[in-house]
Amino acid sequence: MTAPAVIIGGGLAGAAAATALARSKFPVTLIERQPGPTDKVCGEFLSREAQIYLQRLGLDLAALGAHRISHLRLVYENSVVRVALPFAGMGLSRRVLDEALLAKAVSYGVKLERGRGANLSDFCLNGRSSDGPLLLATGKHDLRAIPRQPLAPKENLVGFKAYYTLAPRQAAALYGHVEVILFGGGYAGLQMVEAGRANLCLLVQRARLRRVGFSWPRLRDDLCSENPHLRSRLDGAVAEWEKPLAIYRVPYGFVHRADDAFYRLGDQMGVIDSFSGDGMSIALHSAALAASSVLAGSGPAQGVKAYHRQMRRDISAQIQLARWLYQAGQQHSGALLRLARVWPGSLRLATHLTRVPERALMRSLT
Repeated sequence: MTAPAVIIGGGLAGAAAATALARSKFPVTLIERQPGPTDKVCGEFLSREAQIYLQRLGLDLAALGAHRISHLRLVYENSVVRVALPFAGMGLSRRVLDEALLAKAVSYGVKLERGRGANLSDFCLNGRSSDGPLLLATGKHDLRAIPRQPLAPKENLVGFKAYYTLAPRQAAALYGHVEVILFGGGYAGLQMVEAGRANLCLLVQRARLRRVGFSWPRLRDDLCSENPHLRSRLDGAVAEWEKPLAIYRVPYGFVHRADDAFYRLGDQMGVIDSFSGDGMSIALHSAALAASSVLAGSGPAQGVKAYHRQMRRDISAQIQLARWLYQAGQQHSGALLRLARVWPGSLRLATHLTRVPERALMRSLT
Protein backbone atom coordinates (compact mmCIF):
# COMPACT_ATOMS: atom_id res chain seq x y z
CA MET A 1 0.00 0.00 0.00
CA THR A 2 1.37 3.44 -0.98
CA ALA A 3 2.21 5.65 2.00
CA PRO A 4 0.38 8.98 1.78
CA ALA A 5 2.04 12.22 0.88
CA VAL A 6 1.78 14.74 3.73
CA ILE A 7 1.29 18.38 2.72
CA ILE A 8 1.63 21.09 5.37
CA GLY A 9 -0.32 24.17 4.34
CA GLY A 10 -3.65 24.34 2.51
CA GLY A 11 -3.16 27.57 0.60
CA LEU A 12 -2.83 27.79 -3.15
CA ALA A 13 0.35 25.71 -3.54
CA GLY A 14 -0.58 23.05 -0.99
CA ALA A 15 -4.15 22.60 -2.24
CA ALA A 16 -3.00 22.49 -5.87
CA ALA A 17 -0.36 19.83 -5.14
CA ALA A 18 -2.90 17.79 -3.16
CA THR A 19 -5.41 17.96 -6.01
CA ALA A 20 -2.85 16.99 -8.64
CA LEU A 21 -1.67 13.99 -6.62
CA ALA A 22 -5.14 12.81 -5.66
CA ARG A 23 -6.36 13.00 -9.27
CA SER A 24 -3.69 10.40 -10.03
CA LYS A 25 -4.90 8.23 -7.12
CA PHE A 26 -1.93 9.05 -4.89
CA PRO A 27 -3.07 9.17 -1.22
CA VAL A 28 -2.68 12.59 0.41
CA THR A 29 -3.09 14.03 3.89
CA LEU A 30 -3.34 17.83 3.86
CA ILE A 31 -2.81 19.76 7.12
CA GLU A 32 -4.17 23.32 7.26
CA ARG A 33 -3.93 25.39 10.45
CA GLN A 34 -6.91 27.61 9.65
CA PRO A 35 -10.22 26.01 10.72
CA GLY A 36 -12.18 27.70 7.94
CA PRO A 37 -12.06 30.14 5.01
CA THR A 38 -9.64 33.02 5.48
CA ASP A 39 -8.40 36.11 3.68
CA LYS A 40 -4.73 36.68 2.85
CA VAL A 41 -2.53 39.67 2.03
CA CYS A 42 -2.39 39.15 -1.73
CA GLY A 43 -2.95 41.23 -4.85
CA GLU A 44 -5.20 38.41 -6.17
CA PHE A 45 -4.18 38.82 -9.81
CA LEU A 46 -4.31 35.60 -11.83
CA SER A 47 -2.09 35.66 -14.91
CA ARG A 48 -2.52 33.47 -17.95
CA GLU A 49 -0.16 30.88 -16.49
CA ALA A 50 -2.07 30.71 -13.20
CA GLN A 51 -5.34 30.31 -15.08
CA ILE A 52 -3.94 27.41 -17.14
CA TYR A 53 -2.86 25.56 -14.01
CA LEU A 54 -6.19 26.13 -12.25
CA GLN A 55 -8.25 25.11 -15.26
CA ARG A 56 -6.19 21.95 -15.55
CA LEU A 57 -7.09 21.17 -11.94
CA GLY A 58 -10.77 21.49 -12.81
CA LEU A 59 -11.64 24.99 -11.58
CA ASP A 60 -14.05 27.20 -13.52
CA LEU A 61 -12.82 30.68 -12.60
CA ALA A 62 -15.66 32.47 -14.37
CA ALA A 63 -18.19 30.44 -12.41
CA LEU A 64 -16.43 31.54 -9.21
CA GLY A 65 -17.05 35.16 -10.21
CA ALA A 66 -13.52 36.09 -11.33
CA HIS A 67 -13.21 39.57 -12.85
CA ARG A 68 -11.58 39.71 -16.29
CA ILE A 69 -8.61 42.11 -16.57
CA SER A 70 -7.31 43.21 -19.98
CA HIS A 71 -5.32 46.40 -19.28
CA LEU A 72 -2.64 47.77 -16.96
CA ARG A 73 -2.43 51.34 -15.69
CA LEU A 74 0.89 52.54 -14.27
CA VAL A 75 0.39 55.61 -12.08
CA TYR A 76 2.82 58.07 -10.51
CA GLU A 77 1.69 61.42 -9.09
CA ASN A 78 -0.35 63.03 -11.88
CA SER A 79 0.91 60.74 -14.65
CA VAL A 80 -1.01 57.69 -15.88
CA VAL A 81 0.09 55.28 -18.62
CA ARG A 82 -2.37 52.67 -19.90
CA VAL A 83 -1.41 49.61 -21.95
CA ALA A 84 -3.10 46.38 -23.00
CA LEU A 85 -1.79 43.32 -21.19
CA PRO A 86 -0.22 40.60 -23.35
CA PHE A 87 -2.83 38.21 -21.88
CA ALA A 88 -6.21 38.44 -20.17
CA GLY A 89 -5.79 38.28 -16.40
CA MET A 90 -8.42 37.63 -13.74
CA GLY A 91 -9.11 38.98 -10.27
CA LEU A 92 -10.44 36.57 -7.65
CA SER A 93 -10.16 36.69 -3.87
CA ARG A 94 -7.98 34.13 -2.15
CA ARG A 95 -10.82 33.29 0.22
CA VAL A 96 -12.93 32.08 -2.71
CA LEU A 97 -10.07 30.59 -4.73
CA ASP A 98 -8.38 28.67 -1.92
CA GLU A 99 -11.66 27.20 -0.65
CA ALA A 100 -12.68 26.11 -4.15
CA LEU A 101 -9.34 24.38 -4.60
CA LEU A 102 -9.55 22.69 -1.20
CA ALA A 103 -13.04 21.45 -2.04
CA LYS A 104 -11.70 20.09 -5.33
CA ALA A 105 -8.89 18.29 -3.46
CA VAL A 106 -11.35 16.71 -1.03
CA SER A 107 -13.58 15.61 -3.94
CA TYR A 108 -10.64 13.57 -5.24
CA GLY A 109 -10.15 11.86 -1.89
CA VAL A 110 -7.63 14.09 -0.07
CA LYS A 111 -7.80 13.71 3.71
CA LEU A 112 -8.05 17.32 4.95
CA GLU A 113 -7.17 18.07 8.57
CA ARG A 114 -8.17 21.64 9.42
CA GLY A 115 -7.65 23.75 12.49
CA ARG A 116 -4.34 22.35 13.67
CA GLY A 117 -0.74 23.30 13.12
CA ALA A 118 1.89 20.86 12.02
CA ASN A 119 3.97 19.34 14.80
CA LEU A 120 7.33 18.45 13.34
CA SER A 121 7.80 15.80 16.01
CA ASP A 122 5.35 13.84 13.84
CA PHE A 123 7.79 13.99 10.94
CA CYS A 124 11.35 12.99 10.31
CA LEU A 125 13.29 15.94 8.97
CA ASN A 126 14.68 13.83 6.16
CA GLY A 127 11.35 14.55 4.50
CA ARG A 128 9.61 11.30 5.31
CA SER A 129 6.44 10.65 7.28
CA SER A 130 5.32 7.02 7.42
CA ASP A 131 7.55 6.48 4.39
CA GLY A 132 5.63 9.03 2.31
CA PRO A 133 6.86 12.33 0.81
CA LEU A 134 6.57 15.57 2.75
CA LEU A 135 5.60 18.81 0.98
CA LEU A 136 5.96 22.12 2.81
CA ALA A 137 3.54 24.83 1.64
CA THR A 138 3.31 27.22 4.58
CA GLY A 139 3.59 30.37 2.46
CA LYS A 140 5.64 33.27 3.78
CA HIS A 141 5.73 31.73 7.27
CA ASP A 142 8.62 29.47 8.20
CA LEU A 143 8.36 26.45 10.45
CA ARG A 144 10.86 27.06 13.23
CA ALA A 145 12.77 23.81 12.88
CA ILE A 146 13.24 24.07 9.11
CA PRO A 147 13.57 27.74 8.09
CA ARG A 148 14.27 28.84 4.55
CA GLN A 149 17.73 30.00 3.61
CA PRO A 150 17.37 33.54 2.18
CA LEU A 151 20.18 35.14 0.24
CA ALA A 152 19.43 38.66 1.50
CA PRO A 153 17.87 40.33 4.57
CA LYS A 154 14.10 40.56 4.60
CA GLU A 155 12.66 43.77 3.21
CA ASN A 156 11.69 46.40 5.77
CA LEU A 157 8.27 46.64 4.11
CA VAL A 158 4.80 46.44 5.63
CA GLY A 159 2.03 45.03 3.47
CA PHE A 160 -1.65 45.96 3.74
CA LYS A 161 -4.72 44.56 2.02
CA ALA A 162 -8.28 45.90 2.12
CA TYR A 163 -11.48 45.56 0.12
CA TYR A 164 -13.59 48.53 -0.95
CA THR A 165 -16.92 49.07 -2.63
CA LEU A 166 -16.06 51.94 -4.92
CA ALA A 167 -18.37 54.72 -5.99
CA PRO A 168 -20.14 53.64 -9.22
CA ARG A 169 -18.15 55.99 -11.46
CA GLN A 170 -14.82 54.84 -10.01
CA ALA A 171 -15.78 51.17 -10.21
CA ALA A 172 -16.67 51.61 -13.88
CA ALA A 173 -13.32 53.33 -14.54
CA LEU A 174 -11.41 50.50 -12.83
CA TYR A 175 -13.37 47.74 -14.56
CA GLY A 176 -11.07 45.53 -16.66
CA HIS A 177 -7.88 47.12 -15.31
CA VAL A 178 -5.15 46.42 -12.80
CA GLU A 179 -3.56 49.65 -11.57
CA VAL A 180 -0.01 49.79 -10.19
CA ILE A 181 0.41 53.02 -8.24
CA LEU A 182 3.95 54.16 -7.37
CA PHE A 183 4.67 56.41 -4.40
CA GLY A 184 7.59 57.32 -2.19
CA GLY A 185 8.59 54.30 -0.14
CA GLY A 186 6.38 51.73 -1.83
CA TYR A 187 3.61 50.95 -4.28
CA ALA A 188 -0.02 49.83 -4.40
CA GLY A 189 -2.08 47.58 -6.62
CA LEU A 190 -5.79 48.14 -7.23
CA GLN A 191 -8.16 45.89 -9.16
CA MET A 192 -11.64 44.43 -9.06
CA VAL A 193 -12.32 40.92 -7.79
CA GLU A 194 -15.61 39.04 -7.52
CA ALA A 195 -18.88 40.53 -6.28
CA GLY A 196 -18.03 44.05 -7.44
CA ARG A 197 -15.34 44.61 -4.81
CA ALA A 198 -12.00 46.32 -5.31
CA ASN A 199 -8.82 44.91 -3.78
CA LEU A 200 -6.33 47.53 -2.60
CA CYS A 201 -3.03 45.86 -1.73
CA LEU A 202 0.03 47.97 -0.94
CA LEU A 203 3.56 47.81 0.37
CA VAL A 204 5.16 50.67 2.26
CA GLN A 205 8.49 51.20 3.95
CA ARG A 206 8.20 50.94 7.72
CA ALA A 207 9.86 54.37 8.06
CA ARG A 208 6.95 56.01 6.22
CA LEU A 209 4.46 54.15 8.35
CA ARG A 210 6.29 55.34 11.45
CA ARG A 211 5.94 58.96 10.30
CA VAL A 212 2.16 58.64 10.43
CA GLY A 213 2.17 56.99 13.84
CA PHE A 214 1.61 53.45 12.52
CA SER A 215 -1.97 54.46 11.75
CA TRP A 216 -3.72 52.92 8.74
CA PRO A 217 -6.24 55.80 8.30
CA ARG A 218 -3.44 58.36 8.44
CA LEU A 219 -1.30 56.34 6.02
CA ARG A 220 -4.21 56.03 3.59
CA ASP A 221 -4.88 59.77 3.77
CA ASP A 222 -1.17 60.52 3.37
CA LEU A 223 -0.97 58.38 0.23
CA CYS A 224 -4.13 59.94 -1.20
CA SER A 225 -2.73 63.42 -0.66
CA GLU A 226 0.39 62.41 -2.63
CA ASN A 227 -1.48 60.62 -5.41
CA PRO A 228 -4.55 62.31 -6.93
CA HIS A 229 -5.42 59.16 -8.87
CA LEU A 230 -5.67 57.04 -5.71
CA ARG A 231 -7.59 59.83 -3.97
CA SER A 232 -10.15 59.84 -6.78
CA ARG A 233 -10.50 56.05 -6.70
CA LEU A 234 -11.20 56.01 -2.94
CA ASP A 235 -13.44 59.08 -2.91
CA GLY A 236 -16.83 57.85 -1.72
CA ALA A 237 -15.56 54.26 -1.31
CA VAL A 238 -16.83 52.09 1.54
CA ALA A 239 -14.28 49.85 3.30
CA GLU A 240 -15.37 46.27 3.89
CA TRP A 241 -13.26 45.93 7.04
CA GLU A 242 -12.58 48.30 9.91
CA LYS A 243 -8.88 47.42 9.71
CA PRO A 244 -6.90 45.98 6.78
CA LEU A 245 -4.91 42.79 6.90
CA ALA A 246 -1.20 43.40 7.43
CA ILE A 247 2.08 41.51 7.01
CA TYR A 248 5.65 42.55 7.81
CA ARG A 249 9.11 41.75 6.49
CA VAL A 250 8.36 39.63 3.47
CA PRO A 251 11.61 38.39 1.86
CA TYR A 252 11.06 39.65 -1.68
CA GLY A 253 13.74 38.50 -4.10
CA PHE A 254 14.30 35.29 -2.13
CA VAL A 255 15.07 31.96 -3.83
CA HIS A 256 15.68 28.94 -1.60
CA ARG A 257 19.13 27.52 -2.33
CA ALA A 258 19.31 24.36 -0.22
CA ASP A 259 18.44 20.91 -1.55
CA ASP A 260 16.18 19.75 1.27
CA ALA A 261 14.93 16.20 1.59
CA PHE A 262 11.35 17.48 1.41
CA TYR A 263 9.56 19.61 -1.19
CA ARG A 264 9.26 23.37 -0.63
CA LEU A 265 6.32 24.88 -2.50
CA GLY A 266 5.27 28.44 -3.34
CA ASP A 267 6.76 31.16 -1.15
CA GLN A 268 8.81 28.54 0.64
CA MET A 269 10.71 28.13 -2.62
CA GLY A 270 10.81 31.69 -3.95
CA VAL A 271 9.17 35.09 -3.33
CA ILE A 272 8.68 37.51 -6.22
CA ASP A 273 7.83 41.19 -5.75
CA SER A 274 4.07 41.36 -5.65
CA PHE A 275 3.64 44.10 -8.27
CA SER A 276 4.69 41.56 -10.93
CA GLY A 277 1.47 39.60 -10.42
CA ASP A 278 3.29 36.28 -10.79
CA GLY A 279 3.34 35.01 -7.20
CA MET A 280 0.33 32.76 -7.64
CA SER A 281 1.71 31.37 -10.91
CA ILE A 282 4.95 30.44 -9.17
CA ALA A 283 3.00 28.74 -6.37
CA LEU A 284 0.96 26.72 -8.86
CA HIS A 285 4.03 25.88 -10.94
CA SER A 286 5.83 24.54 -7.87
CA ALA A 287 2.77 22.44 -7.01
CA ALA A 288 2.62 20.93 -10.50
CA LEU A 289 6.36 20.22 -10.59
CA ALA A 290 6.41 18.66 -7.11
CA ALA A 291 3.37 16.50 -7.87
CA SER A 292 5.02 15.27 -11.07
CA SER A 293 8.17 14.41 -9.13
CA VAL A 294 6.25 12.45 -6.49
CA LEU A 295 4.24 10.58 -9.11
CA ALA A 296 7.40 9.74 -11.08
CA GLY A 297 8.64 7.78 -8.06
CA SER A 298 12.30 8.33 -8.90
CA GLY A 299 13.35 7.91 -5.26
CA PRO A 300 12.88 10.43 -2.45
CA ALA A 301 16.34 11.99 -2.30
CA GLN A 302 16.92 12.03 -6.05
CA GLY A 303 13.45 13.35 -6.89
CA VAL A 304 13.42 16.14 -4.32
CA LYS A 305 16.90 17.31 -5.24
CA ALA A 306 16.00 17.42 -8.93
CA TYR A 307 12.80 19.32 -8.09
CA HIS A 308 14.63 22.08 -6.19
CA ARG A 309 17.22 22.47 -8.93
CA GLN A 310 14.54 22.70 -11.62
CA MET A 311 12.54 25.25 -9.64
CA ARG A 312 15.61 27.44 -9.26
CA ARG A 313 16.15 27.31 -13.01
CA ASP A 314 12.50 28.10 -13.67
CA ILE A 315 11.98 31.08 -11.33
CA SER A 316 15.31 32.72 -10.46
CA ALA A 317 15.58 35.01 -13.50
CA GLN A 318 12.12 36.58 -13.21
CA ILE A 319 12.41 37.00 -9.45
CA GLN A 320 15.72 38.83 -9.92
CA LEU A 321 14.25 40.98 -12.70
CA ALA A 322 11.23 41.89 -10.58
CA ARG A 323 13.56 42.87 -7.73
CA TRP A 324 15.51 45.15 -10.08
CA LEU A 325 12.32 46.71 -11.46
CA TYR A 326 11.06 47.44 -7.94
CA GLN A 327 14.33 49.13 -6.99
CA ALA A 328 14.38 51.12 -10.25
CA GLY A 329 10.78 52.15 -9.69
CA GLN A 330 11.59 53.46 -6.23
CA GLN A 331 14.62 55.43 -7.39
CA HIS A 332 13.44 56.59 -10.83
CA SER A 333 9.63 56.54 -10.85
CA GLY A 334 9.31 59.59 -13.08
CA ALA A 335 11.80 58.26 -15.62
CA LEU A 336 9.96 54.91 -15.78
CA LEU A 337 6.68 56.67 -16.46
CA ARG A 338 8.26 58.72 -19.24
CA LEU A 339 9.76 55.58 -20.79
CA ALA A 340 6.41 53.80 -20.59
CA ARG A 341 4.66 56.77 -22.21
CA VAL A 342 7.14 56.92 -25.10
CA TRP A 343 7.43 53.13 -25.43
CA PRO A 344 4.28 51.42 -24.08
CA GLY A 345 5.68 48.11 -25.21
CA SER A 346 8.24 48.32 -22.38
CA LEU A 347 5.47 47.59 -19.86
CA ARG A 348 4.25 44.61 -21.87
CA LEU A 349 7.84 43.37 -22.16
CA ALA A 350 8.37 43.68 -18.40
CA THR A 351 5.10 41.83 -17.83
CA HIS A 352 6.20 39.05 -20.15
CA LEU A 353 9.68 38.70 -18.62
CA THR A 354 8.38 38.40 -15.04
CA ARG A 355 6.20 35.35 -15.85
CA VAL A 356 6.88 31.65 -15.39
CA PRO A 357 8.60 30.85 -18.72
CA GLU A 358 6.50 29.16 -21.39
CA ARG A 359 8.96 26.25 -21.64
CA ALA A 360 8.69 25.63 -17.89
CA LEU A 361 4.91 25.82 -18.04
CA MET A 362 4.68 23.32 -20.88
CA ARG A 363 7.19 20.97 -19.24
CA SER A 364 5.20 20.80 -16.00
CA LEU A 365 1.93 20.16 -17.87
CA THR A 366 3.18 17.21 -19.95
